[in-house]
Amino acid sequence: MLDSVLGLSRNQKRSVFLCFDVVALTLTCWMSFALRYGEWDAEGFVHWPAYLIAPLVAVPVFVRLGLYRAITRYIGPRALWTVVKAVTLFVLIWATLTYFIGFEQRVPRSVIPIYWFIALVVIGGSRLLARWLLLQQFPGGLQRLSAEDRVIIYGAGSAGRQLATALESASDLSAVAFVDDNPSLAGLEVHGLLIYPPERLEWLIEHFDVSEVLLAMPSASRTRRRELLALLEPLPVKVLTLPGLSDIASGRVNISDIREIEIADVLGREEVAPYPQLMAQNIADQQVMVTGAGGSIGSELCRQIVSQGPARLVLFDSSEYALYQVDQELRPLCVQQGIELIAVLGSVLDSALLERTLSHYRIDTLYHAAAYKHVPIVERNMVVGVRNNLLGTLATAQSAVAADVRNFVLISSDKAVRPTNVMGASKRCAELVLQALAEVPGHRTRFAIVRFGNVLGSSGSVIPLFRQQIVEGGPVTVTHPEMTRYFMTIPEAASLVIQAGAMAESGDVFVLDMGQPVRIREMAEQMIRLAGFSVRDEGTRMAISVSSSRGCAMARSSTRSC
Repeated sequence: MLDSVLGLSRNQKRSVFLCFDVVALTLTCWMSFALRYGEWDAEGFVHWPAYLIAPLVAVPVFVRLGLYRAITRYIGPRALWTVVKAVTLFVLIWATLTYFIGFEQRVPRSVIPIYWFIALVVIGGSRLLARWLLLQQFPGGLQRLSAEDRVIIYGAGSAGRQLATALESASDLSAVAFVDDNPSLAGLEVHGLLIYPPERLEWLIEHFDVSEVLLAMPSASRTRRRELLALLEPLPVKVLTLPGLSDIASGRVNISDIREIEIADVLGREEVAPYPQLMAQNIADQQVMVTGAGGSIGSELCRQIVSQGPARLVLFDSSEYALYQVDQELRPLCVQQGIELIAVLGSVLDSALLERTLSHYRIDTLYHAAAYKHVPIVERNMVVGVRNNLLGTLATAQSAVAADVRNFVLISSDKAVRPTNVMGASKRCAELVLQALAEVPGHRTRFAIVRFGNVLGSSGSVIPLFRQQIVEGGPVTVTHPEMTRYFMTIPEAASLVIQAGAMAESGDVFVLDMGQPVRIREMAEQMIRLAGFSVRDEGTRMAISVSSSRGCAMARSSTRSC
């Protein structure tokens, strides 16, 4: 019975409600007279024409006020207020008509408020009862017959309420409940959805057959978000989140901007706020150049440099496509702010081009981000890697000295500390080159070196690889179970590089505080679970397969060891 009702089209469901209203309003009209007269036949049904007039008046009023446009499972305070207005208007019109028609026996005035009250309870109550049955008693049937993903909103604050409102117009998501840490909110109803404590999460997921949990806590600290993710990680759901509070407040985001959990949320490390005076010290109103400007670190450096208002920014890269991309991204901003933007295509091994560029544009500060950093590739191409990372740095530094550049900042790596591979060794040698040049008298170039570890989402970072492997159904490959890495976001790394360059004495080496090291295996497992899958370890092989925890077979056995 329930399945047949739920399977009806929207127009058919509206027809069901319309027929119900016709019958209900006729019966409630008779009931109003019966209550007034204190007898079931209400003076021998003398007012029977009034019973028939009631639905004829009510249906056009209800249609006009949009009572049949409301989706039953989303009925909330606004829809109920529409019911109140529709019933009130209908009763007033009905009372006026019955008065002017002039029945053999006049309609008692006391019938009008009685009828209004009973009609309001029946019409409004029928909608609420239908909603309760759909969401509370038969969630499984609704899920089988709907293409919508049923979701729980974690956070009943302003962001959560706005999200619930936005979901009403979404075609692929349906909110069924709120969860909030505040115990005083438990049991209350917001936007037609009950608020539950976190302890009921597992029951809610099973009861409503929920596939996703939406974190609506954009102002929560990264530490708090990590605590929430630790709570949600064991549950068989995919975890999504809202963008930052500033994006929501500025109106730059909407329902389509709900995104997957970023690994930065999993790490739980708070970003360090930059010092404005240090950010601007070597950039504001100066001539700045970035080598490797098309790379992940170089392009973010360029974005933050533009925000500090330099007089000129020179983009230097050997990749035409990467240079084109960053130039197209930054040019509108530079035009808007009156910043001269120059794109130079060339190699850091070309000393003549470097010196000519630095001298022609009278560069004050140079950020050297050009490097080969993919460890396995550099390991297999040692000569090219050493030429670019070591000799390229030497050529760039000598050109900076010859062009009288005041500040030179090298983007180095934590792999330069006791290096165990060619990439790390080449970066350590590059550091030694700069420290040696810093000791040479007769020039005013100040050399600074900044080391940091893995940057989330950068070119060659393991995070995009893991995410792609999860989307493809696995396996997720980890080279060693005990491998650990330090992580930070690209914007934070870039801002710290700029600040370190402003603070440095010539030859100084800065090592960024990247928090606690993270086990790569544990991070991969967290990413798998938060994507809504479960981990299947294949024993001695370091390959983690992913299988759906919602019953969808997405696992793929590994055919290779790592």
